[in-house]
Amino acid sequence: MRAVVIRTPGSFSVETVADPTPGPGEVVVKVAAVGICGTDLHIVQGEFAPTPYPIVPGHEFTGEVVALGAEVGGVRAGDRVAVDPSLFCGSCHFCSIGRGNLCERWGAIGDTVDGAMAQYVKVPAANCYRLPESVDLAQGTLIEPLSCAVHAFDVLPRDLGAHYLIYGAGTMGLMMLQLARRAGAASVSVVDINTERLKVAEQLGADAVATGADALDRPQGWEIVIDCTGVVPVIEDALTRVRRGGTFQQFGVAPSDAMAKISPFRIYNDEITVVGSMAVVHSFGRAVELMGKGALDAATMLTHSYGLDEFGTALETFRRGVGRKIQLRPAG
Repeated sequence: MRAVVIRTPGSFSVETVADPTPGPGEVVVKVAAVGICGTDLHIVQGEFAPTPYPIVPGHEFTGEVVALGAEVGGVRAGDRVAVDPSLFCGSCHFCSIGRGNLCERWGAIGDTVDGAMAQYVKVPAANCYRLPESVDLAQGTLIEPLSCAVHAFDVLPRDLGAHYLIYGAGTMGLMMLQLARRAGAASVSVVDINTERLKVAEQLGADAVATGADALDRPQGWEIVIDCTGVVPVIEDALTRVRRGGTFQQFGVAPSDAMAKISPFRIYNDEITVVGSMAVVHSFGRAVELMGKGALDAATMLTHSYGLDEFGTALETFRRGVGRKIQLRPAG
């Protein structure tokens, strides 16, 4: 089969590699579409510590089950599936308390084992979720990032009528916008320096958009402020916008050695809650259901599609911040 292979950080190629063979409890999926995200860029650049090399990347994907290993139940050949890439050990402290995303031996398809930027990929059968009839294979690639956003809402307060401020109108910021509206927000404001992305945020229902929060008319602040950028100066500004008694969420991925300035006195005096949200846990199945119910405007979210041999072009498009969700289609 053909696959994108990153043999060493900083370089990649599209190669012919051996077809995967399913072991007990595993299936092989013929990949229909796979999304590109920031983690893939970090893996290419050698900036994602858990990744061994060489590796086939790709963790946001859908496809058709084409081969079954022994002891597989609940999945059949021909099923259209989205796949939860999470690989938790199941026995460490965090797995034992239901927090597998913090697993001490955390792994993920496409991040620590070969993934879906290939014609075929081997996955645990238990990680496969049948797609609703209303969701096509291209749209289904949005389920994995949506499951990350669903987990983010799991750790936010459930306050109907709250005012939200979201920094970043990329794929994840736009997902958070749509979920916030569905979760009963009184208003959702979005900040981004990219004015084209702000137009999309307005199209998807943002109540106000701006290139900086100073331009938004809410001097008392917002009950919930979410960073979807991972950019330190943005994070520092976002922390100042939280209303007294409100919550700041770090959702965007900053470099592991980044440091941001905060006011400990304000966190104490204004009773500000600061929460993080990392990856997927107990949220993939709910994301499948939400996609089936039309929780996301998939047509607006999906903007670019490339063949497997065009991975370099797709990656450069992603780097330039053009469009929204960018996909590879290994089958052409």
